[in-house]
Amino acid sequence: MKTNLSLIYSPLGIDTLQEHVAFLHHDCPISKSEGIAAQTRVQLTCAEKNITAIVNVIHSDLLNCNEIGLSLSAQHDLGVKPGQPVAVIQAPPVDSLSQLRSKIFGHRLNKHELTSIMSDIAKGRYANIQIAAFVTAMASHRANLQEVIDLTASMVEVGERLQWGTTPVADKHCVGGLPGNRTTPIVVAIAACAGLIMPKTSSRAITSPAGSADVLEVVTPVTHDLAAMRQIIKKEGACFVWGGSLALSPADDLLIKVARPLEIDSDAQLVASVLSKKIAAGATHVVIDIPVGPTAKVRTKEQADHLEHLLTRVGFANGLNLKVVRTDGNAPVGRGIGPALEARDVLEVLRNDPGAPKDLRQRAVRLAGELLQLCGSVGIDEGEDFANEAIDSGRALNKFLAICHAQGGFTEPKTAPLQHAVRATQDGIIKSIDNRRLARVAKLSGAPDAKTAGLDLKVRLQDSVSAGEILFVLHSEAQGELNYALAYLDSHPPIFIEPTSAPSI
Repeated sequence: MKTNLSLIYSPLGIDTLQEHVAFLHHDCPISKSEGIAAQTRVQLTCAEKNITAIVNVIHSDLLNCNEIGLSLSAQHDLGVKPGQPVAVIQAPPVDSLSQLRSKIFGHRLNKHELTSIMSDIAKGRYANIQIAAFVTAMASHRANLQEVIDLTASMVEVGERLQWGTTPVADKHCVGGLPGNRTTPIVVAIAACAGLIMPKTSSRAITSPAGSADVLEVVTPVTHDLAAMRQIIKKEGACFVWGGSLALSPADDLLIKVARPLEIDSDAQLVASVLSKKIAAGATHVVIDIPVGPTAKVRTKEQADHLEHLLTRVGFANGLNLKVVRTDGNAPVGRGIGPALEARDVLEVLRNDPGAPKDLRQRAVRLAGELLQLCGSVGIDEGEDFANEAIDSGRALNKFLAICHAQGGFTEPKTAPLQHAVRATQDGIIKSIDNRRLARVAKLSGAPDAKTAGLDLKVRLQDSVSAGEILFVLHSEAQGELNYALAYLDSHPPIFIEPTSAPSI
């Protein structure tokens, strides 16, 4: 039996996202005695805590041979301080990897197998490359209905599940793919005005220029633990909390972080991700927005039919009352694309600003109305009237601000220091807007990491424009990112103008 050998922790300050990485010197005596090399999985122990990590080997003087460095996530989860000893041994085999390999070859997984995989992922036993393999396998070998039901339940099972002692508990989600579609903060404020409990947890962007958590973080703190979340709900009935700061569906949080750079968002993972978070947060009644359009995430009626079928069947199987609402996905919603710009649009709607984006208000009112009706808070066909009154009277704004103050305060959105207007090159009619290209431009400008970056749209579909008229304004915090966006625009125009017909002679 091997004896635990220790190395002294020396901080390196290396961020590997969520992946636990241990850095060892190439002459480390433990490496030689234990047969540890680059990419070996090791078990690390400090005091009463232990984690699993992947070894990277350093061929420089960053570490001495009797020292160990850790990625920031590993250091945090192990709770180790500089100078403390860390015991290192080879990690035991991860049995669920055999189920992962089975899925890679197209076999179906049962509930027990999926729970085993989710448990090992949540406990940090999978390297990023193994998580990527699972994400890819679920996308390439389309999961059947039962697998999605079981995957959703497994994600909930390996995390915490909140109970609120009442029903209904409301929630709302958009499957994404439509820039600027930031209805969630408005819907939450309206629902809370109706007296509903709405523990809204939101994700950060995966493939988009902003997620709801990115947008709301511009105006209020969104990183709260469960105890703080409960206090906010107790005080105001609703919250805006980043799901990654909780342990409601920890395996999904890790899947999302790996899926983001891969830009993979399969139906199976999307449904399991969305619904597991709703179930874990204690929701009983959920409205799901599916925008449908040629450059949205869901492009066709057939795709929407399949996704709606999955959502409703998986939701029902896991005890949710769920309503799917299909919306127009032909063009962005609102004007802003990027965290601060989208936050500005939300505030304009709540403040009844004369220049507020009408399409954003209309969508939010429709979704809020559907949610109120699903929860039985209003009568049939009365939801939109209640939602409009809540905005017109200022009650929705007051509730939004009250939630923000309960979460730590409210801050007005700031503006990017660099702005560049992109203009029409000809007279004509705006015939189509490519959502994906606009989203890419906003991301190249720096969103969502740079909160004020993105773009401000100045035209809508079917607008008449003249040569030289501004189509949109790029916002950036760094000249290099602005240059990247402009270079992309040279060969990927996101707005298509049909030339005005020349007058007949």
